[in-house]
Amino acid sequence: MTAFSVLMPFQPRRPEQVLPYAGLVHWTQAERLWQGQALLVEPCQGFAYAAGSGFRVPAGLGVTLMPLRHPFEAALQARSLAMTTGQPVTAGFGPGAKSLQESLLGAPYASPLTAAREYLTIVRGLLANEIVDIKGQYVSCHGSLPPFPAPPVEIGLGVLRPGMARLAGEIADVAITWLTPAVYLRDVVLPAMRTGAEAAGRALPRLTAMVPVALEHPGHEPADLALASNAAHLEGPHYIDMLRRAGVEVKGGDPAADARALVDGEAFLSGDTAQLLEKLEAYEAAGVDEVVLNLTGVYNLVGAQAAMADLKALLTALAQ
Repeated sequence: MTAFSVLMPFQPRRPEQVLPYAGLVHWTQAERLWQGQALLVEPCQGFAYAAGSGFRVPAGLGVTLMPLRHPFEAALQARSLAMTTGQPVTAGFGPGAKSLQESLLGAPYASPLTAAREYLTIVRGLLANEIVDIKGQYVSCHGSLPPFPAPPVEIGLGVLRPGMARLAGEIADVAITWLTPAVYLRDVVLPAMRTGAEAAGRALPRLTAMVPVALEHPGHEPADLALASNAAHLEGPHYIDMLRRAGVEVKGGDPAADARALVDGEAFLSGDTAQLLEKLEAYEAAGVDEVVLNLTGVYNLVGAQAAMADLKALLTALAQ
């Protein structure tokens, strides 16, 4: 059965802004609270603040960008968060855009797959209390974390295309997708994950899909909400390529038209409550283990109260 979780629909500027969403997860059937990479209040610190305020909820870091921290620091932060909250953590990682890689590392990864393999292998070894001795092409590590009991930390990998999906099948606990239509997950991502898992002789990892959604309201145009949610992604070559593979007719260079294509291709879901529930059922039918409700477009275009109201309405309907 597919679980449903909540994404923070903005980057918090003050840690107390996390509390209403942590409370929503605490008081509903939502599986966990997710936060994407943030450059204001860093996600681990926001979740720790929520725990100190009485909301100790399972956390998802998805996805944090590999160039920002060494894998030793990444493993330490993820385990520290699990110890602080007393709850399991899903720590997702991804290579980020080439421009970010070049800005922070001096040059982009010649092979993002190799970089991700090295990174996740180091994090996994450290979290397993192993002495890690890896000299990689992109990251190296010789060391270990002091052993200490902690709630489990799952290792996630950001996935858009088949190559990264196969790698997730080989080495990750969770594949984390963004803006991916259900049919693309069923026909492309999951088969590639199975191929990777079978080659490594391991069980198929979980699949978590971050799904942008908006409830229908008078005056709220779905394409406007889709653009408010994903304008930056519609400029990313890797997102454009994934969407085209998924049959979403994005052209690039015309944000309004591309936003309409997101709606038409059901990469962005909108409708009344019944219609949204039906569209979300397609993710369960596709084999998705966890759907993360992403109300970023509503938050950006209509405001915080509207986004929270839609989240509450959706979670209530999903619980029935």
